[in-house]
Amino acid sequence: MTASSAENSVDSKSLLSGLAPLEAVLFDVDGTLCDSDPFHFIAFREMLPEIGFNGGVPITEEFYIENIAGKHNDDVARLLFPNDFERGLKFTDDKEAMFRRLAAEQLKPVDGLDKVKKWVEDRGLKRAAVTNAPRPNAELMISRLGLQDFFDVVIIGNECDHAKPHPDPYLKALEVLKASKNHTFIFEDSVSGITAGVAAGMPVVGITTRNPEHLLMEARPTLLIKDYADPKLWEALEELDKKGGNATNEA
Repeated sequence: MTASSAENSVDSKSLLSGLAPLEAVLFDVDGTLCDSDPFHFIAFREMLPEIGFNGGVPITEEFYIENIAGKHNDDVARLLFPNDFERGLKFTDDKEAMFRRLAAEQLKPVDGLDKVKKWVEDRGLKRAAVTNAPRPNAELMISRLGLQDFFDVVIIGNECDHAKPHPDPYLKALEVLKASKNHTFIFEDSVSGITAGVAAGMPVVGITTRNPEHLLMEARPTLLIKDYADPKLWEALEELDKKGGNATNEA
């Protein structure tokens, strides 16, 4: 771990504990609940050469991480087809269909997800899934992970005025849940998502599922963890519990 992230880990304890009494936890979906990025990468890598992108040479994982991961499909369409947005949208629709075929067969939760799910449920916290994924993708992933009854609401980026990295999806989640940003934190795995959460005024716990630590740190997460089993997360949550529990239990 770098010096900056080590300092960030120490600071995170007091920042999360300052949220007490906790009201809500917000989760991104792709890469945060499940390790879905490999399926997105496979779909892009297989489909882009078919339309001659990059001279027919398959994209690298580095290109995918830096230019595509976590971004809304409108932005991806403009990147891949700068002179033909409608064609770009058609391509991303086809790519999402391929992703769903792959994910339906192989999707797995991020390590420790069951543990953090139980922690949230035991404290009666409000919870929302907040994602740039198209609704069919989000619902498929949530269903495959057995979380249909866990989330109070699923907020979709393209159903808001602006998708991530704008804060709108996270602000909409707070509005729907009737929760305060001063008593809510976020789990995210991408630069786009962390940027959105920070802009919405909430602490963000970044997860290094696939994206490099140095890229995520640039978006200024409160805490960076490997997965939900990371001891750093549970140290911070334990301190949050000690500081005041949560608003629901106190009511």
